[in-house]
Order: sequence, then C-alpha cells, then structure tokens
Amino acid sequence: MSTEKKITEEQLKSLQEKNAAVQQLKVYIGDVEGQKHILLHNLVTAQDELQKTLKSLEEEYGKVSINIQDGSYSEVTEEEA
Repeated sequence: MSTEKKITEEQLKSLQEKNAAVQQLKVYIGDVEGQKHILLHNLVTAQDELQKTLKSLEEEYGKVSINIQDGSYSEVTEEEA
C-alpha cells in the first residue's frame, strides 16, 4: 500500500494563490488585447475618414497646405510637393 505524499497546507495555499494570480493576469491580458483590436480598427477607420476629408479639400482648393490650428492654407508649389 503506497502512502500518498503531499506538500504542506501552507505550501499548497501559496501555490494556489500564485496560480490564481497568473490565471487572472492572463484574463486581463486577453481583455486588453481585445480592446487593442477594437482601438486599432477605430484608428484605421479614423485615418480613412481623414483621407476622405483631405481629398475633398484638395478637390475644392487644389494642392494646399492647411494649418490645422486656424484653418488657413497656402498653395503648395511643385518643389514642396
């Protein structure tokens, strides 16, 4: 008949707590990665919208450099382009 060997209750409790902490961190990382995916998708969408707006402004004003702070613009010469 074999005798079952066990670690101490204190060691078991410590091991279980550390394992639970690791598992919880993995869950948090999964959540953050999900949020990152959503944010990256939103970034691509925002960049597409910006490009559409810039194209629309270029169609209306031609090739110009627009000051994003006050809306003023100046024509872009071929050398600057």
